[in-house]
Amino acid sequence: MLIGLIADTHGYLDPRVPPALKGVELILHAGDIGSEAVLATLARIAPVTAVAGNNDAKLAQLGLPLRVDVDLEGVRIHLVHRLIDAAPGSDTRIIVYGHSHKALVAKREGVLWVNPGAAGRVGFHHEVTLALLRLDDEGCEAELVLLGPRVVAARGSAAFGDASQGSHFIVSMNDN
Repeated sequence: MLIGLIADTHGYLDPRVPPALKGVELILHAGDIGSEAVLATLARIAPVTAVAGNNDAKLAQLGLPLRVDVDLEGVRIHLVHRLIDAAPGSDTRIIVYGHSHKALVAKREGVLWVNPGAAGRVGFHHEVTLALLRLDDEGCEAELVLLGPRVVAARGSAAFGDASQGSHFIVSMNDN
């Protein structure tokens, strides 16, 4: 199963994101969504499960929880925006979070930690990033996808790069 991981869109979905999520069966958004339009656009790609971020408070959290557990292919994934709000169970194998705008894939004590970074144009990140998570019989693998420089556009204007120019970095966590 291929899952798209995204965070910190802050009301803007970079046009390089949909092509990078092509073929995913599910999208997990780790908060600071910023608008219902972002969720609606992502939902045209694949079903979306999302949590509210600290900046979603002004939007009544978009009706979303602070954290959620998702069980896929026998793997429990804990989705949260800020790590301070995380409450993973002992059977959690993957923690997906956002907030820091810093992309990260790391294994710690048998748990895969994934921060897809930031996919919007608001914040201090320089690179638009997301992650892809693969689950199969042999384990799970997370891949950071770097889509290129963050575009800071004037209102009503945009300039975007080619999504095919992105870079990929992979970390695996196999059952072996």
